[in-house]
Amino acid sequence: MNIRFSIEEAVRKRVSVRNYSDRPIEPDKKLHIQNFISNTKNPFNSKIKFHYFELNEEVKDQKLGTYGVIRNATHFLGASIVNGPFALEALGYEMEIVMLYLASMDIGTCWLGGTFDRKGFARALNIGEQELLPAITPIGYAQPHRHFQEVVMRTVIQAHNRMDWNKMFFLNDFDTPLTKQGAQDFAFALEMVRLGPSASNKQPWRILWKDGNFHFCEYKTPGYSNVFPYDIQRIDMGIAAAHFELACKEKGINGKFVFDQKPDVQLPQHTEYVYSWIYQAQ
Repeated sequence: MNIRFSIEEAVRKRVSVRNYSDRPIEPDKKLHIQNFISNTKNPFNSKIKFHYFELNEEVKDQKLGTYGVIRNATHFLGASIVNGPFALEALGYEMEIVMLYLASMDIGTCWLGGTFDRKGFARALNIGEQELLPAITPIGYAQPHRHFQEVVMRTVIQAHNRMDWNKMFFLNDFDTPLTKQGAQDFAFALEMVRLGPSASNKQPWRILWKDGNFHFCEYKTPGYSNVFPYDIQRIDMGIAAAHFELACKEKGINGKFVFDQKPDVQLPQHTEYVYSWIYQAQ
């Protein structure tokens, strides 16, 4: 997949937009978005279906809600999957790449995983009974000012905060934090992961650098995913994979994801191995 934008610029520019202006997305940009989506892939061997629609036209007779979280949005993008191994990671990977692309075009987005009328949107999008609709995002241009509820929500989830390096990146074992200096050529990719969005800003990824490879584990926040029929934090693990791989490619570092390279180390409590990224020298 050929990425046509700066990963660092897009990651630093992207913020969750919850208040949208009435400025329409230009037809040529819509075409670029559709073409980009059609060429998006993931390393998890799962099929993602994207659904683009406009409330004013296709579902204007249906009342679809985002529980007051989103204001004035008329354009939405949804992603559906057939649940299976790594399907949620694949969704997080592809949808985040699309959202970074939109950020590079100055088009706002906001990950919605639990704060939207899931059944209503699924009906409007003709999602099959065997499919899940884990996430959607509004897309559009942001209003210059945030509404009050948005300010409150960002404060509650500490949207501007990101976890410290020493709590998510480790060297050889999970008792030894990996420093930026120690990460060497991979410091940029790990920093892009650290800046990534996640459900309620929980950043569940824990990454171990051992024997030249990176092992991605999920810290399962106790009780957090109980309201869903699936582990919603697996979407976050896909987001982390996207940020890491795209950042490595931007720096000319080659590697690939594998799913059977669990490191021989003691995992912290509530932590589960998910996948590894194997470095490949040129």
